[in-house]
Amino acid sequence: MMQAKTPSESAAILTDLVLPGETNPLNNLFGGELLARMDRAASIAARRHSRRITVTASVNHVAFNRAIPLGSVVTIEAKVSRTFKTSMEIFLDVWIEDRESGLKNKANEAIYTFVAVDETGRPVEIPPIEPETELEKQRFDAALRRKQLSLVLAGKMNPQDATELKALFM
Repeated sequence: MMQAKTPSESAAILTDLVLPGETNPLNNLFGGELLARMDRAASIAARRHSRRITVTASVNHVAFNRAIPLGSVVTIEAKVSRTFKTSMEIFLDVWIEDRESGLKNKANEAIYTFVAVDETGRPVEIPPIEPETELEKQRFDAALRRKQLSLVLAGKMNPQDATELKALFM
């Protein structure tokens, strides 16, 4: 069995400015530009965890809670929140830094799924993950519920077998 890793070992932090060519007519960062930045950060986290080639399997959740204005300093923090056999869930937090005070406020969050592959594109096994902090443990537990829900909705899992989901309602 592979040696387990911690979420902090996969941490990737991208910090960048919002430039004029990246904004919509309201002078806020384009959603698609933010998605691309999050994909890059998640890709780095997935690679750090698996030490393999990784590909985006899905964008499971994105919340655009706050607009990100032109000139903002944006920081994206990505960490592996849970691993499965060949796939891993990456949780992303997006922060905006106030230009005057320097205070950071959470603007958005997202969850991506990546799969580790070999040179031919075939999925390969990845190391397990051991969450350390309380937040990492919460995200780890929630990831299994999200995975089971996704499998049930896709018709790949019988609802009766979704033990984590049933536990929410019992």
